[in-house]
Amino acid sequence: MGILFALAALFSWGLGDFLIQRSARKFGDWIALFYITAFGSIILLPFVYRDLASALNSHTILLLVASCAILLAALLDFEALRVGKISVIEPIYALEIIVTVVLSLYIIRERLTLLQGLLIGSSMIGIFLVSTKSFHHVKTIHLEKGIWYALSAALCMGAVNFLFGIGARAISPLMINWFTSAFIAVVAFVYLISASRLREAAADFKQNKRLIFNVSFFDNLAWIMFSYATLYIPIAVATSISEGYIALASFLGFYFNREKLKYHQILGLVLVIISIVVLGSITPE
Repeated sequence: MGILFALAALFSWGLGDFLIQRSARKFGDWIALFYITAFGSIILLPFVYRDLASALNSHTILLLVASCAILLAALLDFEALRVGKISVIEPIYALEIIVTVVLSLYIIRERLTLLQGLLIGSSMIGIFLVSTKSFHHVKTIHLEKGIWYALSAALCMGAVNFLFGIGARAISPLMINWFTSAFIAVVAFVYLISASRLREAAADFKQNKRLIFNVSFFDNLAWIMFSYATLYIPIAVATSISEGYIALASFLGFYFNREKLKYHQILGLVLVIISIVVLGSITPE
């Protein structure tokens, strides 16, 4: 079950990120973030309200830390993609796998076999290769716009993956997702009020209901599936498998845009697929 949930997160994030990019460009970061999280908090509320009081009494700090971490990670992610080149930014996000693995190994003492560790490493290398169109920018990568935003986003998102796994196990997958969504929705709503953008947000909703629904559905589904995956398999393994969405998104872009895959990208795609398949087959539930 854990592998299936992680694969579901992979496909949902692949679609969700494509739609997030369209939404952020059309509405702006805060409006897109508000609708995605408002959708999640409304949809999940009927499933968590009975346990809300007990969750707040026993895990308030965890819920607040996870909420602040994902808010910061989302804003950094959006800003990196807004000002930077996708070919430079996307490979950097593979670093979040390392962050999640380190936190899982040293804080909660998860154990990985040597083969699992090697497969996680090969998956990360494959993600880097398939999402990198060329290496001509490597020598001047420090000069590219958005690099520091992307690095910060990768560090934060690696921590978020870990916190969501902890929250799913300590409380429930639905509760960690509902609370973080509700927290961000409230913060985004306050920002929109202070920036006098509520009318703009309402107009965007009237004109783009389908896009808003689709991006909200797939992004929330991805986080829920990932959270459930961590109940059955190590957080590091769930992260490694689900992060294959970066390679999937890149492949879809190449396919639908009729772009040619370079040899190192084909190698990366094959490496990701093999790593994920083998990792799933050797990981006990």
